Amino acid sequence: MSPESILSYPFPVLPLAGRALAVAPGVHWLRMPLPFALNHINLWLLEDEGGWTIVDSGLGDAPTRALWGEFFATAAGEPPVRRVIVTHHHPDHAGNAGWLTQRFGVQLWISYSEFVSALAYREAVDGFSLAHRLVMFRRNGLPIEHIHKLKDRGNGYRSAVPEFPSAYRRLTDGLVIRIGARDWRVIMGYGHAPEHAALYCDELKVLIAGDMVLPKITTNVSVMSFEPEGNPLKQFLESLGRYGTLPADTLVLPSHGLPFAGLRERIAQLQEHHRLRLGELLEACEAPQSAADVIPTLFRRELDTQQLYFAMGEAMAHLHFLFEERRVSRTEDGDGVLRFVRA
Repeated sequence: MSPESILSYPFPVLPLAGRALAVAPGVHWLRMPLPFALNHINLWLLEDEGGWTIVDSGLGDAPTRALWGEFFATAAGEPPVRRVIVTHHHPDHAGNAGWLTQRFGVQLWISYSEFVSALAYREAVDGFSLAHRLVMFRRNGLPIEHIHKLKDRGNGYRSAVPEFPSAYRRLTDGLVIRIGARDWRVIMGYGHAPEHAALYCDELKVLIAGDMVLPKITTNVSVMSFEPEGNPLKQFLESLGRYGTLPADTLVLPSHGLPFAGLRERIAQLQEHHRLRLGELLEACEAPQSAADVIPTLFRRELDTQQLYFAMGEAMAHLHFLFEERRVSRTEDGDGVLRFVRA
């Protein structure tokens, strides 16, 4: 069943470029471009005492900053920003965190793991560098010609996050933040990022879901080079269960796609999607398969270089899930490639 048939979209009209659209009392929607196949990100503005709390900041590039400038120039006397909240460290969310906090002299609010991850990716420290990730990909069967293509990407994180704060205010699971006249509770999610912070307002029944629950696409869940034995898919599916306890009529504000209602239905759909993919993957592993081998099983379309980068991590995540459940075993042959076969 498609997302369109089970979800409702109360705001089908997109906000104009550089303009905010109200979606709930004190909650406003900005939409910024991305230069990828996934061509946009949603950012959220919460009315605060004498200004705004910004949730996520967009890619740190000139077009996004120009749109931020348009917003501030047209928003009733350029109201000050009180704080910047970043749900997680990915560049489309954290790219302007340093620029905005410096401009307004405010604090960055983010979880510890996401703060450290952003710094580590910017500096390409051991375990977080592209070189380490490509070594992991090669060990999981990615052909050398694709390794060379990915190597040409360089440190894309640093170019997308040109500056980043050196200090922060820590978000923790269950923390309640008073923003303007309302309380927002942090609900941590795992698997997509080390410590992703969603925000929920009980008074409004509004969930700023970040990338944890998206209406039409599935969240990327990847094994990372700094945790090569990780099982992020298990973490992600367990996290979905936590959001499923929220009221059925919660308005979900995702980072990609339209705001929607039908949270529990979408969670059930995502859980079923992964169950089916795991079943197909298990069938594919009747013969030994590397992560690179099973990409066509999980992704039934042609992938560009960036999509291949994410697909490798996701293929590993699904295989690791089956491996931890002992539904597949793992071998390493003379070529040094890890392969999985049905147990």
